[in-house]
Amino acid sequence: MTQIIDGKKISAEIKDELKEQAAAYRDRGKEICLAVIQVGDDPASCVYVRNKKKACEYIGIRSLSYELPGETTEAELLSLVGELNARADVNGILVQLPLPEQINEEKVLNAISPLKDVDGFHPMNVGALCIGKKGFVSCTPAGVIQLLKRSGISISGKECVVVGRSNIVGKPMSLLLLRENGTVTVAHSRTADLKEVTRRADILVVAVGKPRMITADYVKEGAVVVDVGIHRDENNKLCGDVDYASVSPHCSAITPVPGGVGPMTIAMLMKNCVESILLQETYTDEADCP
Repeated sequence: MTQIIDGKKISAEIKDELKEQAAAYRDRGKEICLAVIQVGDDPASCVYVRNKKKACEYIGIRSLSYELPGETTEAELLSLVGELNARADVNGILVQLPLPEQINEEKVLNAISPLKDVDGFHPMNVGALCIGKKGFVSCTPAGVIQLLKRSGISISGKECVVVGRSNIVGKPMSLLLLRENGTVTVAHSRTADLKEVTRRADILVVAVGKPRMITADYVKEGAVVVDVGIHRDENNKLCGDVDYASVSPHCSAITPVPGGVGPMTIAMLMKNCVESILLQETYTDEADCP
């Protein structure tokens, strides 16, 4: 029988663990604080920000909310990021994406101190992941690793295929699987005979951004399939990059959409916030950052 990997249950377990850790820090006189910046009123961004605030409240992390108008300039946003970088009472800074077209996202994300970059997007944190040093790890791929580990699925020695090569998911996902001793192939839109590649996978992670693209003929019998995608179909129902109905009977384990990878992203963001205390105690200056 196919194991349905329950992201809601696992993310709740992680949040409860983090709640205890945050309380232990408070007992030491250390309050964790996350600053969340949203520019404009994109409906999806509003939902994400609201969910992050709720998670902070549950775990016991203080959250600062900066809701800026859509016409905010790049200079104004960079100035705010600089102020938050300098504040000793702020441990994490998150700029909600997407940003309005007048603002260069890369410039803003690179302006966040790598010691407060709880999204794990700063080049210094990406570089730390590449060479195996401490740093913040991008939340969604980190969540996938936790889903696998906490579901009793071993990565070591397994043939792992990641479909997608984005900086936010595909690339860090491949590095994390490699760190867990998986044998990793990264496939993408230019991969010749994609089905042949994905059918080799013991663990198939799909982050391609196309609704229900991965059907049963892409999947080896008994594989573990992790679906990172999330879309609205023609009936306005949520679906992933994997055609769940056709693929799930052939898997040993699979993540559903919704309720699989999605809940893990915020859980791992909260984990990065809690771990920021230790990172900032270890590296007191950006120049010392890994």
